[in-house]
Amino acid sequence: MDVINRLSVGIASARSQILSILILLLTLFSTSIYASVSDFHDVEKALSKGKFNEKRGAVSWLVTSNNENAEIILNGLLNRKVAYDKANKNLWLLKEKSAVRLYDQQRVEDAKPLRLKKVTINNSVRKAIKEGLARLELSAPDSQKRLDAINRLMTSGLDAPTSKALTELRTTEKNESVKQAIELALAAHALSSATLLSDEAVLSHIALLGDSAHPYAQQVLNKAKSENNSPAVSKAITLALTELDQHQRLMQGVETLYFGISLGSVLVLAGIGLAITFGVMGVINMAHGELVMIGAYCTYVMQQLLPNDTGLALLLSIPAAFVVAGAVGMLIERTVIRHLYGRPLETLLATFGISLILQQAVRSIFSPLNRSVSTPDFMSGMLEISPMLSLTWNRLYIIGFCLIVFFGLLMVLKKTPLGLQVRAVSQNRAMARAMGVRSERVDVMTFGIGAGVAGIAGVALSQLTNVGPNMGQAYIIDSFMVVVFGGVGNLWGTLVAGLSLGVFNKLLEPWAGAVLAKILVLVFIILFIQKRPKGLFPQRGRMAEG
Repeated sequence: MDVINRLSVGIASARSQILSILILLLTLFSTSIYASVSDFHDVEKALSKGKFNEKRGAVSWLVTSNNENAEIILNGLLNRKVAYDKANKNLWLLKEKSAVRLYDQQRVEDAKPLRLKKVTINNSVRKAIKEGLARLELSAPDSQKRLDAINRLMTSGLDAPTSKALTELRTTEKNESVKQAIELALAAHALSSATLLSDEAVLSHIALLGDSAHPYAQQVLNKAKSENNSPAVSKAITLALTELDQHQRLMQGVETLYFGISLGSVLVLAGIGLAITFGVMGVINMAHGELVMIGAYCTYVMQQLLPNDTGLALLLSIPAAFVVAGAVGMLIERTVIRHLYGRPLETLLATFGISLILQQAVRSIFSPLNRSVSTPDFMSGMLEISPMLSLTWNRLYIIGFCLIVFFGLLMVLKKTPLGLQVRAVSQNRAMARAMGVRSERVDVMTFGIGAGVAGIAGVALSQLTNVGPNMGQAYIIDSFMVVVFGGVGNLWGTLVAGLSLGVFNKLLEPWAGAVLAKILVLVFIILFIQKRPKGLFPQRGRMAEG
């Protein structure tokens, strides 16, 4: 038994020695590569060659040389915008048609005669570039940039020079969030590296990682748990992981709720126009989805007219979609629906035929292919609430947009003469006509407003999905479910029903799947309507019983 123990110790010692020699050789090899790059001309030569080790050396020189073009070159390499000419090996930054020589900033309007060849990189060079950019951003004046750089460096794994740089930055950093990120990165590096630490230091690092609520902390602690044999340290790691798991489940619940509310906002936008026309006029409008589609195509057309300013194009699409979809809705009411009042089945069939006509018209004008609509810069990206919870800006804007549309429509119906007439007609058409209300005018205006709101919904939907001739069909059933569940003609009911169904759907999706979740929601509404035929908030009026 003693011989076996000695043999195992000898094997372990030999392995450690071999590993040390390999690390030393790798370090010497890397040093020799980086030492061969001493100025910008060496960078040009290295990047124009096909050897990726030399390219990593060029990246390292750019990061440590304080070159004014370092960040531009590194970002250009990532985006495949850096090229070189074969004759002089000069580096050029590619624009749309022109190019800029990085050595002296000379600009050439037509880059074709130069016959430039793009610099190629592999995954190891790409990783070195990302780490290099993060190191450059450590000295950025913007605290958010420094924070993002520290997080990227931490998750990619710190090396000795970067760890030293963070230690130096910790003494001069004044922003508390950045300081906490530095402490977390250093603690994660200390636990994941082979550095010998005292039990007190290890326990301190574990406590810091457990309180961080950072996903990377879980990876570091799980690795440390598998490599550590100390009972006290193992217990501390287990407690820290339990705390992180609880926080992660909480953040997942918040994220599910957020996705549910955003889906519900889409359902409210799609259904609120239908709630008006169905509640006031009693019309089952199967072409409502196509009015949503028209609003989405208005967004696409506006972006074609203003290709260089997607933000302004999106803002102008809102009134444009309301006017165009509203005009189409009023035309439908004046030409078809006005002759079919009191005949709901014929109205349903007529509007279904209109929906097919509108779909075919869009196919003839824009082709049957889906069209993509660009998202403006202010709606792109994520809002980071915590390291484990990030919310997309586009969905957050849609939630706010839904509330603005809802309360704006509510004010129109409550505070304007048209709103008063709409409410009068919805409650008792004959009495309203006896009081001098022109019910035909109210009908066409109501249908126009409902169609216009459907067009606005299409603007919002264009930021979440592709624009196509069939996009309206995906929301017509959902719109009717929202209206019937909330109460026909009741705006508050539409809001509550839309948000409730959105959250309910997202809660079911993780274990039931997207298709089965929709089926379960539909079954729930069927059972609910059997108990409460008038919905959550019954509307008093000519559509109600009694």
